[in-house]
Parts: sequence; structure tokens; C-alpha cells
Amino acid sequence: MNLRDLIGQHFRLADTQKSALSKLGIKTVRNLLYHFPTRYERGGEEAQIAGLASGQEASIIGTLEKLETKKGWKSRIPMTEGFLRDSSGRIKLRWFNQPYIAKMYAEGTLVKAVGKVSGSEGKLYLANPALQKISATEAGLFAEQKQLLKKSGLPASGGLAETGDPRTFSEAVSAKPDLFAIYPESRGITSLWVRSAIKKILTPELKLEDPIPKEILKKYNLPSLSSAIVWAHQPKELKNAEAARKRFAFEEVFFIQLALGRERMLLGREKGFIIEAPQNDIAAFMHAFPFEATGAQKKAIEAILGDLRLGRPMSRLLEGDVGSGKTAVAAVAAYATVATRPTNQSFGTLQVAYMAPTEILAKQHFDSFIKFFEREPINIGLITGSGCYKFPSKTDKNKITSISRAQLLKWVENGEIPIVIGTHALIQKTVQFKHLALVVIDEQHRFGTSQRRSLAKKHEQVPHLLSMTATPIPRTLALTIYGDLDLTLLDEMPPGRKKIITEIVKPAERKAAYEKIRTQLQTGRQAYVICPRIDEPDPDKAFALQAKSVKAEAKRLKKDIFPEYALDILHSKMTPKEKDAVMLRFSKNESDILVATSVVEVGVNVPNATMIMIEGAERFGLSQLHQLRGRVVRSTHQAYCFVVPESRGESTAKRLTALASAKNGFELAEQDLLQRGAGDLAGRKQWGISDIGMEALRNLKLVEAARTEAQKIIVEDPELSAHSLLATEVVAHTKVMHME
Repeated sequence: MNLRDLIGQHFRLADTQKSALSKLGIKTVRNLLYHFPTRYERGGEEAQIAGLASGQEASIIGTLEKLETKKGWKSRIPMTEGFLRDSSGRIKLRWFNQPYIAKMYAEGTLVKAVGKVSGSEGKLYLANPALQKISATEAGLFAEQKQLLKKSGLPASGGLAETGDPRTFSEAVSAKPDLFAIYPESRGITSLWVRSAIKKILTPELKLEDPIPKEILKKYNLPSLSSAIVWAHQPKELKNAEAARKRFAFEEVFFIQLALGRERMLLGREKGFIIEAPQNDIAAFMHAFPFEATGAQKKAIEAILGDLRLGRPMSRLLEGDVGSGKTAVAAVAAYATVATRPTNQSFGTLQVAYMAPTEILAKQHFDSFIKFFEREPINIGLITGSGCYKFPSKTDKNKITSISRAQLLKWVENGEIPIVIGTHALIQKTVQFKHLALVVIDEQHRFGTSQRRSLAKKHEQVPHLLSMTATPIPRTLALTIYGDLDLTLLDEMPPGRKKIITEIVKPAERKAAYEKIRTQLQTGRQAYVICPRIDEPDPDKAFALQAKSVKAEAKRLKKDIFPEYALDILHSKMTPKEKDAVMLRFSKNESDILVATSVVEVGVNVPNATMIMIEGAERFGLSQLHQLRGRVVRSTHQAYCFVVPESRGESTAKRLTALASAKNGFELAEQDLLQRGAGDLAGRKQWGISDIGMEALRNLKLVEAARTEAQKIIVEDPELSAHSLLATEVVAHTKVMHME
């Protein structure tokens, strides 16, 4: 059996199973081996219903009865209720916010239920138990686990590792498990199926080549690949499973660091533009700003200008909290670029491409750059899906003119437009620059060497890269996903900005929160109301998210709460033209309240909006809440954020308290990493990092160790010619990270 073999070559699969495996990302034998459990259960620990007590963690084999969907009497929270019966009696089952459970299991289904016993004596119930369908044979198997021999271990000779599990690989894969792995599932693929498939793959004949050098494994006390695979899927003790997860977490970060390190090394060999605008000119450009640059902005500008002078492509990440002034820093870098002549020319300028994630944000940057450069004889272009624009107009130097896409592209190619702002359309084949020297990427778009080369396809020189993000990133995450970039922090806010007042609103306090908003509206300020949904949930769809919707909430607010004020709505299903019209009205203060989804999270800039109410706040990550809150920190007026959770759990309270008390976004990002993992910070799918890799990012020492070892290898063997297995992994991870 080869690790690259497709799963279908070794297993008979129904269509539902093929679909489920695809959703789980399992295509090959290797994918299956790297499909790790989320938790483990010990066989033989199941209980009888008759002997249960409140507070006990129980594992019960029984049949389901009378499952039905209900709503809480007071809370109106949708839930599923039913009963589980075994030979000793029956107990109530209750799932909150999971009405779909009732449709997933038929009456009389035999299951294993695992959960915590709640309630008082005589009124006990299992709260949100995990269910696993089993057969009568499997029920007997679980019962037999009580009788398994409690061996201390097989002979130590030939063990899987020097410490821990003493079994040989052959003995381990042949043994009955003491712990049962519970995997991420999808309809058609259960944990039982995965365990059975893994057992078929893990035979004594399976040969696993370990790509990580033995000296690194020994240095950090990590198990070999064969040991880690067995420990992950068939551990004898939980400590073995933990050691396996540590190894695979190190492995993933190590491979990413190798890929980024090699890319950085290759980029360092490229020829870059030498950009050195006169210091007096730069000082004069900054002096024209309507504000004094902060100390952090000045340091960032100094670092960037230093990179631009070196003659090798800059790779720098500018990370700043919401409202810290990243756009102004980018404007200075752009000015230095367009104030520099192309090599061996006494006319023309170098060019800048400024890429934003959305049309709304691209247009805002276009407006900002017009203000920054209004005293300079510079043409600025805007390319969006809904139209192209140029400043200044030939007929009026103070106005923007709409032009055809073909005309704008012609001027960009001729070098007549030095600064071009747009969305990802800027890297399309139809957009060609004459002297592109600087690329600015807003909001952490992944942008690698190949994309930079595509932008400079007519020239030998690779443009400089300035990547920017307003999402505060913990150091472990930055070291991992931005390992090929130099990091610059804007950790100082402009003078005069007041700290936002954040309040957690309980149900009884909602009316008071509305009155506080009304008070601010009466002074001429504006407000956002954020909802998790666009439309009301379909009552016939059990899987529908039960949360407030933009459309229904806007109607309710207009009718019952703020009838005297103008309301508008904004959401992702609207066309770009509709979104622009709504934002234009709001920015001109023609509407007072904007009810929206999280589409306003990035880039919407309305200084007069000083209040935001976030409904269903527990449905957003801390960093996302911080981004939303940042929409109202755009002026020197006092800003307010009201977070309204739908649930009152302990974890919700902890997260929202952190939001209210954190001094800045960086502190909050660390909290989010510890509480929820890194997936909410950067997006697991966006970066190609697995769940276990994201888990590793909570461990700074592990990340730094992986980075150190990767850098050593790149220095000693930049082409990885002596590490063929590592070279294969590096190629694979590079493709995933850049989605090439």
C-alpha cells in the first residue's frame, strides 16, 4: 500500500461516503492517516442509567425514544429533547440550539451517548450528549472492554520509542485498543468507519519514511513518524496521544517554515528597484498631512524607506491596530516610489499597485490617496469590477473622472498613471505596468513570489512588497504564516483618540442601551447595528442558524425603537452598486443607523459613526468583534460599543469580558488564540494550516524551535538536495499556502 494511493483503490465506497470523505479532505491513504482524532474514550467506562448521579461524566449504551424539537419556555431557545433507555431505566436527553438532532435519529436507534449528567435527583438529564450510532455487535464489544486485560505493556525490547509505549510497531498495530479514537465525522463516515479503515492501513508491512531528521526528533524528544501515527490513532495512554499531536504540530510548522525560508532565500537573490527619494521632499509631503505622524508611524516609515534603498525586493508586513494610520504610512512609501525616476531615464516615474480586498475599501483608499497627493502632479487610477476612474480629470484638476477600462489599462501600461488602486483584479493578465516598483496589499492577502513576478512580467526586477493588516496577530501566528516577511508594528494610536467604551448588554439592559444610542443620535452622531444573519431563519429548516437577521431587525428598530431616524441595510447579497449607494448615503449622514452583517468588518470608514451594537456577539471571534468595534474609532468623538450575546454560558462571558477589558487589539488577539485557537484569527482554509497546526500556534516555544531548525537547514542546504523527503514536503506546502 502506497501513501499516495487514492482511498477508492483500497476501500469499497458508497456515493455518500465518497462525498463525506471529500468534505473531510480525505483523498489519499496519507490523508486518512493524517485525519487525527479530536478526542478519545476509554472502553469499559460506560454506566447504567439507574446508577447515574448529577455532575457525572457518563457513557451509556441504549436506544433513543421520543426525540422531538421544542423551544425553551422562557428563553425560546430551540432545542431537541428525548430519552435514552437501557436495561436499568431511562434518562432524558437535551440539546440546546440543536433542533436538527431530532431529524437525524429514528425511534429505537441504538447509540452510545456520552455527556455530563445534569439536573437534580429524580429530574436528571444528559446535557448536549455526543451520540454515536452502533450495532448490536458493537454494543457487545463495548461491554467486553471491561474484561480487557490491564497489561502494563509488552516487552520493552524493540519498543516504539525510548520512553512511553514499549510495544513494537507490529505489536501495536495488532493489539486491541485501550482507548477509542473519536474523529471529525461527516454523513456517511463515522468514527467507527475511520477506526476500521485505519486498522486496515496500519499493518506491520506498512513502511513510513520519516522526513524529519533523526537528530531533530531526538533534540526535542519527538516520536518517529511510525510511533506518532500509532499513538495518534491507537494510543495505549493519553500521554502517547499528546506526544503524537506535539510531533505532528511541530512537523506542520516546520514544513511551513522551510517553505517560507526557502522562498525568502530565493527572493533575496532577485534584483529589486533602488528607491531613494530626497529626505526633504518626503518631509514636505508628510508635513502636508492634516495631522502629526505618531512615533510608531515615523519608525515604520524609516524601516520601509530603508528597505527600498537596498536594491533587493522588500518583504514587509505592517501590522497596526484599527485606526493606527497604516494608510498614511503606505502613502509615504508610494510617494517615495513615484518620486523616483526609472533606471537610465530622466522622465517618468516608477509605479505603485495598491490592492484592497473589497471594492468599498478600494474606493476609500482612492479617496484617501487623492487627499494625500492633491498637491502633487500625480495621476491616480482606480480599477473595480463596477467601473474605472482617474484623478485628476483633464477638464477639472479637482475632480474625479470616469473612464473606460481599456483607456485606463493603456495609460497604466504606458506608465502615465503612477498609482493604481484596485481589488485582486490588479494581478490579472490584462493589467500590465511599465515600471511597477511597489505593491501594497491591504488586509493580509497572501501574495507570494510567483504573483509578484506576474506583476513584473516585462522586467527583470521584482517589485517591493508592503503587506498590511489591521487584524492584530499573536507572535506565534505571525512567525508561522508570515515567516517570509519582516514585521513592523504600529502600536501607537493618533493623539486625541478616546478609548472606546464597551458594554456587555444583558436582556434587561437592552432598553437602556437604546436610550444611550438615542442620546448620541440626537447630537447628530450615527450608529451601526450588526446582525449575524441576512434573512430570518426558515422555521422548517432545522439546521438554520437561529439568530437575529438584518432585514427583520431593521424593520423592528424602525417600527418600535427609532421611528424618527432614517435606517438603511447593508449585506453581502447586495450588488456592488447597491452597497456603494448605501455607504454613500451613510457617509453623507443621509441615514442615521446602518443595520448590517459583518460585511462592514473591514475598511468602512465613517468618522461621524460613533456607536455600534453587535447582536449575537458570541457568534463572532474576539478579533472579528474587535474589527467591528473599530468601525466607530474613526474620530476624536467618544465611541461606544454595545455587545449583545444571545447565550449566557461561561465561555461567552469570559470572551466578552476580555473584549471589554483588553487594552488593545494585540492583547485581545492573544486571548482569542488561547480561548478559541488561531482559526478565527487568520482562517485555517485561507492559510492551508490544519487544525492540529493551528493548535500548535498556542505554543510559542514549539513555533520558535521549528523556525530555528528550518532556518538552519535552509542555510546549510538551500536547495534541499540532501533532504529529498523535506524537498517534497516544501513543494506541497508552498502550493497550499499560495493556492497555486
